[in-house]
Amino acid sequence: MQDYGAVGLAWLPISPDSLYYNDRTRVASIFCYNNIIIQSAFINVPSHIYSLMGIVNTTPDSFYDGGRYVAVDAAVEHGIQLHAEGAAVLDVGGASSRPGAKEVTPEVETERVLPVVSRLAGRVSCPISVDTTSAAVARAALDAGASWINDISAGRFDPGMASVVAAGGCTVVLMHSRATPDTMQQHADYGDDVVGVVTRELLSEVEKFLAAGVAPRRIVLDPGIGFAKTAGQSIALLSGLKTFVDLGYPVLIGTSRKSFIGKITGKSAPDERLAGTLGSVASAYLRGARIFRVHDVAATKDFLSVLCAIEQA
Repeated sequence: MQDYGAVGLAWLPISPDSLYYNDRTRVASIFCYNNIIIQSAFINVPSHIYSLMGIVNTTPDSFYDGGRYVAVDAAVEHGIQLHAEGAAVLDVGGASSRPGAKEVTPEVETERVLPVVSRLAGRVSCPISVDTTSAAVARAALDAGASWINDISAGRFDPGMASVVAAGGCTVVLMHSRATPDTMQQHADYGDDVVGVVTRELLSEVEKFLAAGVAPRRIVLDPGIGFAKTAGQSIALLSGLKTFVDLGYPVLIGTSRKSFIGKITGKSAPDERLAGTLGSVASAYLRGARIFRVHDVAATKDFLSVLCAIEQA
């Protein structure tokens, strides 16, 4: 497994406040990965850093692109295209986590993701992430060339996940959720403080990974937009995102084409929610999130390039 440094990328520091630079004199020496950094030499603004995680679903039932990339060749080519468009991380998933999704066995999940991970690892220069809650799948993926694990349960589903991450020295995304995808929307009671409750529950899982020996610099937090959350609660989490940023870990946001956007815009079909997704990305970026898990890498990169240029002018 190639070591890409803190949180898997040599240029991505641990402190959210250091994910961007305000010193114009340092621009020439800043490492530029896959054109993610905006160069002030071209647009006369300070260099700004963000990271896009491109989604590569190998599932037949994901809510947006389920079935499009079940064939290994199709998934690999999709990943290569997302990387070319600007994805700094590719997230390969073999089990749908949409609301109501049924559990997939680790054996099936492994059959779906391992060929894609191993082939992508030989074709792209960016880190490969595997979206899994299974320690066995995570271990196999790391052996196949992955260097990130994206766990939507933050280790709740498999107590062995923390030790696998610690032993592998990989980056881990710990996302807040409750129950399982099949039943999670029945567990969205947070009283009147969804931000506070989600923060406390997520940090309790972070402590388990730290206790297992995972280095703090290898941990990324995700508040879990839409996972055991109503549309209103997802909006509240995005509005209160600075609470998560202030914890000192990089924050990843995954809002891409999700149903809460449809609730706001009236667009019931996921393929009509790109504009709404970009609105949520802007809100999260302005509140300190710097990693965005998206289906539409090219559009999100263009959007953030313009936003950064204006905000830093």
